[in-house]
Amino acid sequence: MTPWERIRIEDDGEPLVSLEGAGFSFEAPHPYVALGAPYGRWSPWFLRRAVRERLLDAQRRLDSGWRLHLLDAWRPLAVQAFMVEHTDQLIRATEPSLSDAARRERVFSFWASPSENPATPPPHSTGAAVDLTLVDERGRVVNMGSPFDEPTERSYPDHFAGAVDEEGREAHANRQLLAKVMREAGFVRHPNEWWHFSYGDRAWAREHDLELARYGRAEP
Repeated sequence: MTPWERIRIEDDGEPLVSLEGAGFSFEAPHPYVALGAPYGRWSPWFLRRAVRERLLDAQRRLDSGWRLHLLDAWRPLAVQAFMVEHTDQLIRATEPSLSDAARRERVFSFWASPSENPATPPPHSTGAAVDLTLVDERGRVVNMGSPFDEPTERSYPDHFAGAVDEEGREAHANRQLLAKVMREAGFVRHPNEWWHFSYGDRAWAREHDLELARYGRAEP
């Protein structure tokens, strides 16, 4: 059970809105669409209206020319289930010595269960969560030390905090910068993922000692 499982949801009815045309940089093709994830007729580039506004606020806090580079946003349950299975198979192939229990524990330390229970929605299905990195003034994705969605300890936000090599120190500084602008805009970060931030979901409510989250599962 995650620390925020007991947080209740009282959805305020705020709509999902498109992120396209708002001035962000986008990963293209979208990484899960490229894998064949079942989005159906929907685009992944949606968030709750207040979340988009806070994301714009975070972008304004960056140095001139730098932008937020979006990797993933809204995610239907079918895509959540697809990616849980994809990650399970990836770990099975790359670390065959792991027991089934250890592998599943690893998977769910990075991925929420694709729960159909309206009381326990995966964060991305609520339109409250976004995965992102940074691009510099030349439009280059900056060094974060590990790829998006890598299911290893290198993805933990402070993994490079004690790095002595230049590349590791740079990665830590970039992660700190991303966290700073996102937190100043009201987001909270996933404890195991340098790229994942949310506002208004159960993780956000718990960090702020609130009894209620603002957002439940939603569709565009």
